[in-house]
Amino acid sequence: MFAPPPVIKTEEFARLPEALRVKNRDPDSAPLQRLGANRDSFLEGPSFDRDGNLYVVDIPYGRIFKVTPDGAFSVAAEYDGEPNGLKIHKDGRIFIADYKNGIMVMDPASGKVEPHSNRPRLERFKGCNDLVFASNGDIYFTDQGQSSLQDPSGRVFRLRADGELELMLRNIPSPNGLVFNLDESLLFVAVTRGNCVWRAPRFTPGGFPPQTGVFVYLNGGIGPDGMALDQKGNLAVCHPGMGAVWVFSPRGEPVYRVDSCTGMATTNVAYGGADGRSLFITESETGTILRAELPEPGQPMYSHM
Repeated sequence: MFAPPPVIKTEEFARLPEALRVKNRDPDSAPLQRLGANRDSFLEGPSFDRDGNLYVVDIPYGRIFKVTPDGAFSVAAEYDGEPNGLKIHKDGRIFIADYKNGIMVMDPASGKVEPHSNRPRLERFKGCNDLVFASNGDIYFTDQGQSSLQDPSGRVFRLRADGELELMLRNIPSPNGLVFNLDESLLFVAVTRGNCVWRAPRFTPGGFPPQTGVFVYLNGGIGPDGMALDQKGNLAVCHPGMGAVWVFSPRGEPVYRVDSCTGMATTNVAYGGADGRSLFITESETGTILRAELPEPGQPMYSHM
């Protein structure tokens, strides 16, 4: 249907040091089941602060790592949880989509992690996966759990800045990463076990968008994971089944394929670097962060607005 897109190579930016890899301990973490192995780490959820530090999560061991611009790792927080997605608020607070606990918030100065929304109406979430800020401060997040094609019970919630929680999308077979388009008229949702990316038009209060549909289909192995947007509206989609990141135009055409130089578990992405053109990729099979240089800079994150 489309000609093969140009391939962009990656290089290793940083590798989790051996001293921070967990040995002789079996993680009790449902997100690891999809890759079928116990690991000494599982990096996900990359997000940059205003000083150029990259924060990533370590799902099975409840850790948040801070990675400096020169690639040095340190433990910013450790707590009883399974952090999966991470985004930084414009006031500097770090918000975490935690599979075990719900939506958490972290103080980057002290490393203290506290619940922000964990039991709405006394009901626990299925298993939160990722989150994104709208420009008005509302948080949209996926509640994935173990939903699948045979159990399409995943959901997308909106947590308004005033604290009100709304169910926005439902009946999703494994909702994962999510990101808005440039004018926030569309929300893209990675549907891992459906091997596709959904597009949902702007939400109406208390309603479900009737025009929600598929933006792109992928194929092979594990479906799409984390996503990011560039300043032209191109959508970068992690594809662990291919060990790659696809970059699609706003019309759904494949523009680039970014190939991992090590490992297949390309789980999530964030744009950064001095000019914003560096795409940073968590490669969770080897505990590394990869970097690729792209022609277009990434869309600034909410923390920079």
